[in-house]
Formats: sequence, structure tokens, C-alpha cells
Amino acid sequence: MSRPIAHVVLICFLSTMAPWFSPVSAQPQADTSADARLRALYTEEWNWRQQELARGAAASDRFPRVDAASQQARLDYWTRTLATLDTIPFDQLSPEEKINAQIFRTSLRALASDVRYRTYEAPFNSDTFFWTDFTPRQGFATAAAYRSYLARLRDVPRYFDEQIANLRAGLARGYTVPRVSVLGRDRTIEPYLKGDAGNPLYAPLTQMPAGMAPADQGALRAEAAIVIRDIVAPAYSRLLTMIREEYLVKARTTLAAKAMPDGEAFYQAQIEKHTTLTLTPQQIHDIGLKEVARLEAEMRTTKDKANFKGTMAEFFTFLRTDPQFYAKTPRELLSYSAYVAKKADDKLSDTIGQLPRRRHGIRPVPDALAPIFTGGRGGLEACQMNTYNLPARPLYTLASLTLHECTPGHSFQAALALEGPARPPFRNGTSFSGYGEGWGLYTEWLGTIMGIYETPYEDFGRLTYEMWRACRLVIDTGIHQFGWTREQAMSYLRDRAALAEHEITTEIDRYIAWPGQALAYKLGELQIRRHRRDAEEKLGARFDQRRFHDAILAIGSVPLPVLEHRMAQFIADESAAPKQ
Repeated sequence: MSRPIAHVVLICFLSTMAPWFSPVSAQPQADTSADARLRALYTEEWNWRQQELARGAAASDRFPRVDAASQQARLDYWTRTLATLDTIPFDQLSPEEKINAQIFRTSLRALASDVRYRTYEAPFNSDTFFWTDFTPRQGFATAAAYRSYLARLRDVPRYFDEQIANLRAGLARGYTVPRVSVLGRDRTIEPYLKGDAGNPLYAPLTQMPAGMAPADQGALRAEAAIVIRDIVAPAYSRLLTMIREEYLVKARTTLAAKAMPDGEAFYQAQIEKHTTLTLTPQQIHDIGLKEVARLEAEMRTTKDKANFKGTMAEFFTFLRTDPQFYAKTPRELLSYSAYVAKKADDKLSDTIGQLPRRRHGIRPVPDALAPIFTGGRGGLEACQMNTYNLPARPLYTLASLTLHECTPGHSFQAALALEGPARPPFRNGTSFSGYGEGWGLYTEWLGTIMGIYETPYEDFGRLTYEMWRACRLVIDTGIHQFGWTREQAMSYLRDRAALAEHEITTEIDRYIAWPGQALAYKLGELQIRRHRRDAEEKLGARFDQRRFHDAILAIGSVPLPVLEHRMAQFIADESAAPKQ
């Protein structure tokens, strides 16, 4: 099991009185020997990791090695790197490098822990698949990029063969994704069986740049057709046979992470990986029960504001079935989300001090993924909203979903990080769910301050989404530590959150297949809300939410213990600053 994260005192690296683009790292400072050693270590490791895991432009023509021997070699490398990191005196590091050291240590521990528990033997879950995640969404800019892409496609058989060997090794020792959570996911392979231009992997060849010579376009399309027909499609066919005839037949029927080899230690390691906290399953379960009780009281109050006279169960039925709460067309749903995003834009100058220049779009989730995808997902280029099965996509939750995924949530956060202060490449490539998803959930609540929610129904939708995340703390630990059944988990969520049945099913299957990941959202949001209460109480009239939010966003994605100390320093700095 990975070691607990050290709660070290963090010296402020960024004065909240300074402009956004004036971090300590940009100020003249002595390059101490400890700083130099740390920079050399994380730079070397990051460059090695990019090559080893086939990331970036330099490795665009191949997939990583995923066989057991390569995985063990990575564990050995990360173990040595952590040992070297231990020899660098933390107290001699500059403030910015102290943050870098903590991020580096936390990320390496998580990487090493996953290999130690051989999570690569279950390389997919209920909505994330190694056989679809390299499908390009658009074409490439140059002929060289297309040639690299075709070289990568030629590597598909080798890559799939190694993944299949890992899947069989997991089957042999009882380490698999629970069968019930991935039933039907084999259908996501079917589109890739096509040996012609209908294969999703051919799509970039239909979007070639107009400036590319016609002869080059024709040659690349002809080559792609052969590669997909003769190399890629047969590899997918072999994979589908294995998944259907072996994996789904032999995958475990138990649900709990605790039921797997070294299960209790594995689940605790996954908790620490996803939350960056050392809380036990029982502690998390108890936090969840407390939050559920609080939210149930708020939901009763909001139901009364809607002048609904029936019981909460009857109110849930009303929300789930009344046509007024559901879009009739995908365009209607996307338009609703776009309106909320623009309304949030209108309030940003009062909410956050430093705003990014980049804007995001709003797009539907691709048809191939939509049936088993979440309701929405944010990204730098676009915020995706799921328009599949519209009777399962209530509009009363769409305002909070848009805040979380789009603005000022994940898409906004990604743009701000892109334009933020220069940091080492490993920082830009490292993220922590507790920080990112905590911020996303916090923005749903922030919508009450921004004036986003226009009706009691929308506010109830916000509470439904917050209840959903609180229930995750109870359900995830219930399934993976305390022996809950799938039906018990579904009933618990169904009775407390006005979600559609489709969404309840896909969410519970995600928690079953991905132990610990669902815990990060609420734990991160609770910490940010606590920091805000502390700041408001200690600063009084001097509290400025724009500066508070800037302090959170300026540090970038960090483990929650690092954010803890950063916000304590923010309050101290604001208290000591001269009154304006």
C-alpha cells in the first residue's frame, strides 16, 4: 500500500497581492543545490515517462509496451526515483519547488502503487476502454502526422495482444472488472470491425487539410484503407472474441475491491490515489452519511418552495415524469446548456479575478459513446453534453451540470491552466481528482452566489447533484468495503437523488468498476467549502471571493494537503495585508 502523504507546512509560493503572472518561480532567486537536484530528477523522470508511455509527438507512431515485464521495469524505475527524492532535503527547497516536490512524490506513489497492485491487468472499466481511447476526433495538420498515425495503427495487433495477455493474467488470479459493470460494453468494439471507411479510425482521412497535395491525400487514404482492412480490423476481431468468449464469461461475479487479491490494502491505496487523503473507508462512509442527512433537510425546504404538497418520493416521481422537465430535441438540451454557460460568463467578473482569454464550445457526446457515457464532460476545446435518451436527461439538473463541466468548472479551469504561469512540464501533465472535481462540484454551489438558478426546480436539481456526490461516499465504501449489493447501491441513490434510472444504472456500474474514483468529488468540494467558511469568518468584510478563487486556481492541480496549506497561507496573507 502506498505510504501516507506527508502533511508538511507549505510556505506561500504565490502572494495573493501580486498579479497572476508573477509567481515566485518568475522572480529572481538563487538556484540552490536542493532545487537543482529536484529539477534534474523530475525533468529526467518526465522525459523518460513520455517515451516509456508513448506520449507526445515524439511517440505518436506507437503504443506503449504494456506487458508484465515492462510494467515491472517501470515499478523499479519509480521506486528508485522515490528513493532519490527522499535524499533531497525538503527544507532546503524554494517555495515553488516545495510544491513541485509534493506533487512529484504524490504522483509517483500513485503510479508505483498501481503497478504494484497490477491494475494493468484490468485495463478498462464501465465507460473507459483501451480500444477506443486513441480514436482521433479530427484530422491532422501534416502528411508526417498522418504517417505517424498509420504507423501507430500498424502497432495495434501487438498492443492488443499484450493487453489480452494482461486480461488473462487478471482472470487467472481473480483480478477483473466485475462482470455486471461491463456487460454490453463489448458492443463498443463492433464499429472497429469494419474494414472500410466506416471504421471510426478512418475518420481523420476524411478531414485532411485543404492545403495538402492531392497526390499525398490519395496515397495516405489508400494506405489507410489497407492498414485498417488487413491489420486493424482483424486485431479488433480477435479482441472481441476474447472479451466475449473468455472475459465476460470468467470475470468475477463479486463487486467489492475488498474481494480481490490483497483487497483491503488495494482499496485503501485507491482511496489515497484518487483523493490524495489518508482517510479510511469507515471515515469516508461516516462523512457521507452526515452529508446525506444535511442535504435531505435542504431538499425538503426547496420542495416546499416549489409549492409541492406531496411526499419527497412523490416529488421525485413528478420530476422524473413531467414533460416540462425534459428536452424534446438534442438542440433544445444543448441550447439550454449554452444559455447557462453564457449566464455564467456574465457573472465571472464578480466571481473570479483572473479570467482566461480562451473560450470553449458545447458539443453533443459522440453517438458511439453516448449510451454508456456520463451526462456531460468538460474539456479545453469543448464541453460535451449527452443528448442520448433525452427522457433520461432532466433539464432541472442541467444548470448545475453546465457549471461543473463548462464554466466556471472544468473547461474554464483547463483554459486558465493553459494560460497560467510557466511550470515544469510534469506539472502541466499531472492532475488530481480531489482538486479538479472538488472545484467542479464547488462551482455548482457557487451558482447560488452567482444567481444562476432561476427556479426552485433548478435549485433542487443542484441539490440532487450534490446529494448524488454525497451518496457516492456512502455507496463506494458500501460496495467495496462493507459488502453492499448492486441493487442496494442503486436503491440508496434512487431514494435520495432525483436522477433518471438510466443515469443511476450507469453511475453505479462506474463505481463498481472503478474503486475509489467517485470519492474525490465530494471530499474535494467539502475542503474548498471549508476553506471559504474559514476565510469569510477570519477576514470578515475584507473577504473578496475573487481573490479567494484566484488563490485556489493559481496554484494549479495539487494534492488536497497542499491546497490545505496554501489556503491557510492565503488567509494569513490577507489578514496581514494593509487595508485598502
